[in-house]
Amino acid sequence: MQKTITLLLLLFFTMGFAQIKGKITDAGGQPVPFASVTIADTYTGTNANENGEYELNVKKPGSYTLLFQSIGYKTHRAVVNAQALPHVLNVVLKDESYQLNEVVVSNKENPAVAIMRKAIANKKENFSKTGKFTADFYSKGIIRVKDVPDKIMGVKVQDEAEAVLDSTGSGIIYLSETVSEITFEQPNNLKERVVASKISGNDNGFSYNTAQGTFYNFYANYVPFNVNMVSPLADNAFNYYKFTFEGSFFDENETQINKIKITPKRDKEPVFEGYIYIVENSWAISAIDVDIKGYRMQQPILETLNLKQNFSYNSNNRLWAKNSQIFDFKAGLFGITITGAFTHIYTNYNFKDKFEEGTFGKEIVYIEKDSNKKDSLYWNAMRPVPLTEEEVTDYIKKDSIQAVEKSPAYLDSIDRKYNKFKITDILTGYSYRNSQKKTRYSYDGVLGLSNIGFNTVQGWNFDTSLNFSKYDEESGKSTYISSDFNYGIAEDRLRVTGRFTHRFNRINNATLFVWGGSEAQQFNQSEPISELVNTVSTLFFKDNYMKLYDNTFAKAQYQQDIFTGVFIGGSLEYTRRRALTNNTDYVLIKDDEPYTSNNPLDADDDGLFFEKHDLMKANVFAIIRFGEKYITRPDGKLPVRSGKYPAIGLQYEKGFAASEDNYEYDFVGARASYSRTLGNKGEFGINAGVGKFFNADEIAFIDYKHFNGNQTHVFNGQQNLASFNLLPYYSHSANDSYFELHAEHNFNGYIMNKIPLLNKLQWNLVVGYHQISTPDFKPYQEFTAGFDNIGFGKFRMLRIDYVRAYQGGFSTDGVMFGLKFLDIVD
Repeated sequence: MQKTITLLLLLFFTMGFAQIKGKITDAGGQPVPFASVTIADTYTGTNANENGEYELNVKKPGSYTLLFQSIGYKTHRAVVNAQALPHVLNVVLKDESYQLNEVVVSNKENPAVAIMRKAIANKKENFSKTGKFTADFYSKGIIRVKDVPDKIMGVKVQDEAEAVLDSTGSGIIYLSETVSEITFEQPNNLKERVVASKISGNDNGFSYNTAQGTFYNFYANYVPFNVNMVSPLADNAFNYYKFTFEGSFFDENETQINKIKITPKRDKEPVFEGYIYIVENSWAISAIDVDIKGYRMQQPILETLNLKQNFSYNSNNRLWAKNSQIFDFKAGLFGITITGAFTHIYTNYNFKDKFEEGTFGKEIVYIEKDSNKKDSLYWNAMRPVPLTEEEVTDYIKKDSIQAVEKSPAYLDSIDRKYNKFKITDILTGYSYRNSQKKTRYSYDGVLGLSNIGFNTVQGWNFDTSLNFSKYDEESGKSTYISSDFNYGIAEDRLRVTGRFTHRFNRINNATLFVWGGSEAQQFNQSEPISELVNTVSTLFFKDNYMKLYDNTFAKAQYQQDIFTGVFIGGSLEYTRRRALTNNTDYVLIKDDEPYTSNNPLDADDDGLFFEKHDLMKANVFAIIRFGEKYITRPDGKLPVRSGKYPAIGLQYEKGFAASEDNYEYDFVGARASYSRTLGNKGEFGINAGVGKFFNADEIAFIDYKHFNGNQTHVFNGQQNLASFNLLPYYSHSANDSYFELHAEHNFNGYIMNKIPLLNKLQWNLVVGYHQISTPDFKPYQEFTAGFDNIGFGKFRMLRIDYVRAYQGGFSTDGVMFGLKFLDIVD
């Protein structure tokens, strides 16, 4: 009964607004999806939904001249005399007829080439005409899934989705709408104020379907998706595309529109295929209809994405302005099909000659406080694209489910279901939650892949933890408390650490950390060798790379943003260090050689590496991200990193109050990191650091600057800007000054996609350079070259690099294997 009443109310509200409405079909009676509807010579309009249904909100009854447009159909002009509202007007669009004789065909040049040359030559002028404006923006996104199984690789996947998927594992998993006011200045200044946001089944959420990231500008050389796609209007477009003249037609203003087919010259490059419509004489874009293959944008899971843009002409200012943009996609993995469509509508343009100084600042999106509280009355008045029956049903269903799920009785029943304890939970883990109080208690178990490890100091060791968390969505406050337990069989010792974390808000992300206890810790606190990799290399190859010491400590740290782009923090720590030695010689396969010692500097010294000592450490640090901007949400601020400028890190650390004066020191350091996409030539990244110790001649080896080495020939396969490939873990540790540099360029298919046969592999060429300079050694350098995106079909989880190391001449070489699944399983 409640659902029926809700549906009737929605229908009542829909019918009660001032609308011209109807359905748009073709000559065969089939709906024309996403056709645009505008009032002639204005920027007031709407779009049909996927069923061809449209609703155009008008202020009052009267006479209106409407234009109905869709790619591939003739523009239909209709004069409507709406004496009463709502007024129903159904429209039939006729197929566009193209005339080849409108362009003189020459043996010297393909007519499409001539048209595209003129379009490219005039693109800056055409873009600048509409390069400054304010407008209203509407976005709707819907994502569906099909054939979701109960389990994937033994893991249940439908627990949270049971209520929204049908018996075949199909249904809508995401439906959201946004209404906002935008201010734009070419090339990429965008300011947005979100006035309404709606997510199906979540009245506390804020939609991410904003105008940010949706300005696909084909007048530019590149159109950014996952990679920079080469625009058909790029300066070098003829190197990437073949253009075919498909014919021309005249719109309702007797303006000639040329239809040009876009065909990639090479299949594996970041290119579009489809059609672009160019206006004769002005050479502006009137429409875009292109497909993007997933493998061309380095997204093998994505099968295809179709992007349509429609532009409307205003005879008053003689401008072609984008009125709608629709992209839909299809993706799949593990037999699951994912489809989606996002609709963007631009109305009420107000073009500017210039903006006042200060119009564009660091805040790029502002989401109003109650934007997610708008009722159906508001949405039916403001929504330019009518909902389909499926979408109406989804809102009703999920809002009803949410109302039930928020009730104390339901929350208690769900908690009882998930809080049931099973005897196997002793091994696999257990959690207890109180949904009303937003608290959760958990125990991690002992049988997870990350719970078991092996090293020569502890032998087989087992980790588990007890955790408590509490989160308040409205205030942004969160509290996390945990106790970690680690027991090593060979050492026969239980180590316990505790941690308390409290975030005060999400405005400046002020956070306090307090933790302490006893742990077996790597000398390099960056932990360059993971527990999983060390376990495998030790047990199977008897390579004992992880070097540990006993650390009993207590530490407190506070950090926060002080203003946009500047993050500061400080910590104070007491630490007591004790040397450890090997306690086991156990191995699975290879046992003809003894393990190396736990001494990071002498593989044959089985004694205690250093004397037990105490030390206090104070640390202050700052991170400066130039050009950083932010999105303001009612529940906090979200940083938006700039790709134009580097990030700078500064640090000062002081060791004091030591048990022996020689352990005390001062250290200052700085680091700069930068990453930039270079057109369609790939992504370049660099990370450089410098540091200097003072009064540190006899400090503990633990406090040296340690560089992230690697002797296992295995890494996580990601961009490598923080570690070396063949460097022994502690061979170049420094207590004086140092300079460290990492640089890498991933061509993202560039070069490889131009080589016949090799381009079918879809591998990405990657080159890199790494260097250390310290006073005690000649500079150590590594040159790398390899391939990323190695695999088959949609599974491309491998990377292989060849590395040559030099130090006063050739030192060594080797092959590195990047396993991208390591971050998942480790």
